[in-house]
Order: sequence, then structure tokens, then C-alpha cells
Amino acid sequence: MFSRIYDLYLKLFMHHPTDHFPILNLQKFYDGVMSDRDLLFHELTGNREIEEPHKHDFFILLLFEHSTGVHCIDFETFALGPQQLHLVFPGQVHQWSMTDPTQGLQLMISRAWFESILPALRFPVSYYLRHLVIQLSTQSYTALEQEFRAVSADLKEKEILWELIHARVKVIALLISKIVADNFDDYDQYQDNPIIAKFVQLIDNWYKTERSVAFYAEKLNISANYLNVLSNKVFQVSASTLIQDRILLESKRLLKITDKSVKDIVFDLGFYDNASFSKFFKSHTNMTPSQFKSQP
Repeated sequence: MFSRIYDLYLKLFMHHPTDHFPILNLQKFYDGVMSDRDLLFHELTGNREIEEPHKHDFFILLLFEHSTGVHCIDFETFALGPQQLHLVFPGQVHQWSMTDPTQGLQLMISRAWFESILPALRFPVSYYLRHLVIQLSTQSYTALEQEFRAVSADLKEKEILWELIHARVKVIALLISKIVADNFDDYDQYQDNPIIAKFVQLIDNWYKTERSVAFYAEKLNISANYLNVLSNKVFQVSASTLIQDRILLESKRLLKITDKSVKDIVFDLGFYDNASFSKFFKSHTNMTPSQFKSQP
């Protein structure tokens, strides 16, 4: 089960050889510390700004005691508030604008460690992607803060015991799983479904050229109607919507964080011409591609 979930995750969100996006790795944030670390800890206070959206190849956990501003993850905007946990998975595009009063803790976790703690996450990654911001109870916030602070203290030791820190990160992952189970009542339908997992993999492989549900249903040896039933059961949207959402997300990423022209994007995403791409994009966003690209 774990390997299938993780394979699905990699297909969806880790970059491909043809990835066009600026991807920041953990080394960029070492800032003078040892260059072989798998985890970094930061305190976030006051005004902080990430103006240019970008990707990371590592996992980020943000724990806010109190905060104001916004955090955009894959172009969905979340209002910052008190006692929140934010999850940013490797490969997601994000940016934020934090204002006073903001007080938070951040863990940056390498891809290798992220892979190693995935079994501690009870649900498929696709489920957590629907709950990237979690409002915490005081009890849950306190439990997480204690672990974050313990990691910070361990990192200050003269001889860092990485096995202990890794164990704490696993505890944090287990706490997140418990918090999710306690906070949301829709998780039963997100239990690992091999057909849907394969469907999402196929979308990522073929979305640039294949848009019909029938194509994917044939690959899965099921009917298009049954694929729609499964998609609606697991994701509450039709199979065709999943395909369109993947195209739309890639469109937004290419428009916003690359220098590619609209003409090049049209070609890259397999649209017939500029007009068909613009019609598709505007029907989903109420903006033309050019308007989306130029907005702040």
C-alpha cells in the first residue's frame, strides 16, 4: 500500500525531466550550517514575503501560533490565522505574504526523510492535498509545538543525534495523521484505491495529448461510466474534471513561473491553437491566459 501511494505521489507532484519550473532544494536554505542536513528549523516572525511563486523538492511543515496574511499553494489562497498547520509537499508551487502579528515555526524536511516518514501518514497523499491547511485545537497545537521545539533544541546540541530528530519527525507525522482523523469525516473514502491511483498516474502521463475519459477507462480495463463512478466516490468530481484540473494546474504553473510564451504553452499542452487554449483557460478561471500571467 505504501509503495503504491508514494508512486502515485511522485507521478503527480515531483518534477519530470521536462519540468519548466524553478525548483529550490534544501541546500539553498542552509545559510552557513552543515551542507548534509536532512532537516532545517526556522522561526517565522513579523512581515515575510515570497513574491515569486516557486517549487521546493522538500516537504515543509508550517505551524502558526498566530498569523495574518495569505499563503498560496498551487494557486489556492489560504488566509493565515491562529493555531494553524500548513503542509507544502515537494513539487507544489507556493508563495506567501505574512504580516504582523505573525509567529510560527517551520520545518523543512528533505525528500529522503519525507519518503521515510510517509508510512507514518495514515492516509494517501492525495487526501492530505485536500487538507493542506488544518485548523488546530489548543491541545493539538500544543502537542505539535512541543515536538517542533524539541527538534529545535536537538539541532542546537554540540553533537546532533540525527536518529532522535528523525524519530521526532516521525512522531510529528503520526500526530498529523491523528489530527486529520479527528478533524475530518471524509477520510474513509480516501482509503487506498488501486484503480483511482492508476488513473491519476495515467492522467499525469497522458494529459497533454489525451483528454477523453474513454481513453483512460480502456487503459484501466473498465467502462468510462464506472471510472466516473469511482472518481465521484473518491474525489467528488467526475473523471473528466480530474483530467481538466491537471491541465489547468499545469497551465497556471507555466504561465506564472516560467518565461514561456502563451504560444509555446499552447504547443506544450497539446492545444490546437491559441483560441482553444484561451477558451479552456477562461472557462475555468474567468481570465484570459495573458491576464492571469500579468496579474500580481
